Amino acid sequence: MDATNRIIARLAEELAIRPPQVAATVELLDGGATVPFIARYRKEVTGELDDTQLRTLDERLRYLRELEERRVAVLAAIDEQGKLTPELAEQLQAADTKQRLEDLYLPYKKKRRTKAQIAREAGLEPLADALLADPTRDPEVEAANYLRPAEGDIPAIEDTKAALDGARQILMERFAEDPELVGGLRERLWQEGELSARVLAGKEREGAKFSDYFEHDEKLARVPSHRALAMFRGRNEGILALAIRLPGEEEAPIHPAQVTIARHFDIRDEGRAADRWLADVVRWTWRVKLYTHLETELMGRLRERAEAEAIDVFAANLKDLLLAAPAGQKATLAIDPGLRTGCKVAVVDATGQFLEHATIFPHAPRNDWSGSLAKLAGLVDKHDVALIAVGNGTASRETDRLAGDVVKLFAGKKSLAKVMVSEAGASVYSASEYAARELPELDV
Repeated sequence: MDATNRIIARLAEELAIRPPQVAATVELLDGGATVPFIARYRKEVTGELDDTQLRTLDERLRYLRELEERRVAVLAAIDEQGKLTPELAEQLQAADTKQRLEDLYLPYKKKRRTKAQIAREAGLEPLADALLADPTRDPEVEAANYLRPAEGDIPAIEDTKAALDGARQILMERFAEDPELVGGLRERLWQEGELSARVLAGKEREGAKFSDYFEHDEKLARVPSHRALAMFRGRNEGILALAIRLPGEEEAPIHPAQVTIARHFDIRDEGRAADRWLADVVRWTWRVKLYTHLETELMGRLRERAEAEAIDVFAANLKDLLLAAPAGQKATLAIDPGLRTGCKVAVVDATGQFLEHATIFPHAPRNDWSGSLAKLAGLVDKHDVALIAVGNGTASRETDRLAGDVVKLFAGKKSLAKVMVSEAGASVYSASEYAARELPELDV
């Protein structure tokens, strides 16, 4: 199955729709059609997919295509190194997120010449492998077999300490690049970890506005956006220090993450010759390699989530301002003018709650002026409408005359006015996910 068909199959499964529906929609999107356009005018092509499904499909399509593009690049890069085994290729093909793909690629990613790489070039990898595989071996005794003079840009291994330091670097890099271990620790920190904020020494007076966070601990995954952003501001202004901690880590004799690393590589302290040395490898792997990397990554995830939530709050507040009734609290009948497809009519009460909708055909080709007039008059009377709003789109002038006839019918009987309004954004909104949530029972 090629990448395109794989994406189509996955989207069909995720959205619980048929693959032909996905394929047809993808073709429309690739042709430049927008989600609102497809939702309104291409239902027969997509098999009646609604705008929410289309929007989700569009977003996931972009993500999965980026994932496939990156997958191809990663496979090629590893293959070029001659390290692409059938097992690794299968894992890379099965990676269903960008994060998982990058975790698998990490050991093979080109990087600057690391201490571990220098140690491997010095021939110390067999020493690292031997001590990991058989902790009964004495590290000092084993290391004595790896002493060597300098050669080119490879430094000398002059004593057992240098040999063991090199072996430690090799295992630290190997442990820190294990995709299963890294992925598990990442999610554990996110789900169980706490965001810890502390005031920097001497900054109490200068940072008084951040006093709520001078000594603050909170579940990382549950930090509200406003508090997260406030703490990030405090850090940026040099007032607060932020860190991610696991519960009980300060009281525990061994850091919980170190326990996880040791278990992953079957490292146990049973009093054997190499056990203490291996425990040091685990401790340094966490402190030097993994903790800083994962903390930076999860801080970034928290910031992105907090910023997205803050944007949603601001958007909701702006929406309230934009939707404030410009004519006051009046029951309103709105008409979206049209010709062949008719004029769409909707009635809302004085609080903006939807009451009823209809379609009338006063213009060509049907020319049902009298029937349309009667329908509108009935809606005005039924819902005590005080204002008629006519959209300024196609056939707006003709429809405005119809609204004028309705006003004349009620002259001397009730206060009824008409007004021409801008249609800007109406079509886009009608096919948006927001409209689908607000009025789920209505079609586009």
